[in-house]
Amino acid sequence: MDLTTTVAVDEENSVARVSLAGALNTDTAPAFELRLQDVVDKNYALTVLDMKDLDYISSAGLRVIFKAAKQTRGRGNKLAAANRKPHIDKVFEILKALPDMAVFANEQELDDYLDSMQSQVRGD
Repeated sequence: MDLTTTVAVDEENSVARVSLAGALNTDTAPAFELRLQDVVDKNYALTVLDMKDLDYISSAGLRVIFKAAKQTRGRGNKLAAANRKPHIDKVFEILKALPDMAVFANEQELDDYLDSMQSQVRGD
């Protein structure tokens, strides 16, 4: 599955909205990282990741988001995730509950777990 991103900017309020549609995974994360980095580099006070149409997220996608969050925080700005579907929200809940704990043997094990949790919440 591919990932489509669109960026809408409200210059007056210094807000960028990055809408994601499709899957943010190992294949799509590198291009998304470049696109998101371009937005972060413009130093908006708030960057919103609109996940209304995001169907799947892997550890590669999470790394891109966490890297951008760290960069925006370091610049005194904010990064927010909005409109998360229940299965995407579940991934963020899991990571919030275990922020500093390495629970998985490797990246593939983490991706398999995230895939399983997202499938379970979707009812697949």
